[in-house]
This record gives sequence, C-alpha cells and structure tokens, in this order.
Amino acid sequence: MANGQSLVIGQQHRRLNMSYTELKFKKDRVAHIKAKVAVDAKWAIRGLLRIYADQTADEQAVGDTCVHNGVGFSGIDGVILSSFASQIESGRNMSEKQMNLIFKKMPKYAMQLEAASQST
Repeated sequence: MANGQSLVIGQQHRRLNMSYTELKFKKDRVAHIKAKVAVDAKWAIRGLLRIYADQTADEQAVGDTCVHNGVGFSGIDGVILSSFASQIESGRNMSEKQMNLIFKKMPKYAMQLEAASQST
C-alpha cells in the first residue's frame, strides 16, 4: 500500500472513531453516517425512520415515492423502505434479511440524514 493510501485510510479510521458531534466538516459527518448506517442496526433504523418521516403524507399513505422533491426515499427504494418503516413503527422487528437490505440501501441517504441532523 502506498504511503498516500495508508494516510487516507488512517484518517478515515480516526474520523469514524470520533463521535459525530466532534466532526467539524460536512463531508466527515456524511462519511460517518454512511459507515454507521451500513453496519449499526440502531443507526440504520433511526435513519430509516427519519427519511420516512420526510416522505409526504400521500407517499406514506401509498407506501411509495410519488413526489420528486429531493427528500425522502428514491423511487427505486420507496416501496420496500416505506414498508419496512411502517412495520417498525407498528412494533415489528426486522428479520436478518430485512436488516441486510436496510444496511445496503441506507448509506445513499447519508446526505439527507446529515442535513436533518443540522436542522434539529
């Protein structure tokens, strides 16, 4: 591994070991969120529910993405992730297979989650 690559990996490792509130730059916070929602069930579920809350009332009722407003789930994820969020809100636990899908899909919403964290 080249020294430059080693340095970048070291910086990423330190960044992920810092607490979220210690991160000063948006790109670091987004990277932190991406890493967490990809492996940590608590982060992934909270992120899923936060993005679901950004869906319009009509989208939540239908269980799909129908308004392209830059917030909420993308069209391809709308049905499945809305279904998962609705199930979680009704008290159901996700299976291992469902969690693996959530871990796979949630990192793409890191920018929205970072923006939401700054507005609360």
